[in-house]
Amino acid sequence: MKDTFSNMHPFINFIFFALTIGFTMFIMNPVCLAVSFLCALVTALYLNGKKAVRLSLVFLLPMILLIVLVNPVFNHEGMTILTYFPWDNPLTLESIVYGIASAFLLSSTVLWFSSFNAVITSDKVVFLFGRIMPSLSLVISMALRFVPRFSAQMKLVRNAQHTIGRDINEGTLFQRIRNAVKILSIMITWSLENAIETADSMKSRGHGLKGRTSYSLYKFDKRDAFMLCTILLLFTNAIKFRYYPSIKGDLFTVQSVIFYIFYTFLMLIPLSVNIGEGIKWKHMQSKI
Repeated sequence: MKDTFSNMHPFINFIFFALTIGFTMFIMNPVCLAVSFLCALVTALYLNGKKAVRLSLVFLLPMILLIVLVNPVFNHEGMTILTYFPWDNPLTLESIVYGIASAFLLSSTVLWFSSFNAVITSDKVVFLFGRIMPSLSLVISMALRFVPRFSAQMKLVRNAQHTIGRDINEGTLFQRIRNAVKILSIMITWSLENAIETADSMKSRGHGLKGRTSYSLYKFDKRDAFMLCTILLLFTNAIKFRYYPSIKGDLFTVQSVIFYIFYTFLMLIPLSVNIGEGIKWKHMQSKI
């Protein structure tokens, strides 16, 4: 699936995710959390497809339920007491609401980071921070690449071991343990060899030398300038909301509704850019 937003300048991608993840983590307004979660889910589904569905069902849904159930048990702050636990600790309305808000906050952050990993590739990290922090940018880019490469290599090794009857699901318990240790040894060896090859490659390219230049295809054009102005215009003040000692906040005033509209526009920028480009492309095809 074509992702037009990913093809924009890396600085635009980074600014968007920095603001979006920052808003999600520090704005505890329940309406904003709901908007962020829905937009993050839709964006992740568009960018990652089945991976986002698996992430939501296998990891996020149990995590949401766990936080919602555990927080009221251990957190007893709040003025609105609903009942008492058998161990005489109060169950408060504020702790329940705060647990739900915390669950959506954490889930939204995870979903936005999954989209971040799909858009901000390792070469974009090097482009953004290579001149400022060359060593750190290289480490970050290698870390981002390591997990998917390790997973892909693990599948290859397991398939190879499976063909000769040495997979971790075959044989007795002792044989399975021995097979698992063998696969782990192969992966450790591959990781070390890959690290040595990467170090030699970077050394041969003059990494760390003064005056070293780097080539990049990224250019900041009028489209990127327009998108940057749009993102910054949507950067507005948040609506204050609190959970303790009592739930208090102006959720549906004129000012808050206006903020919600701008907030939603900000969260939907990648999806709107991709949908708009898709409509434009179909319109151009219809004229041919």
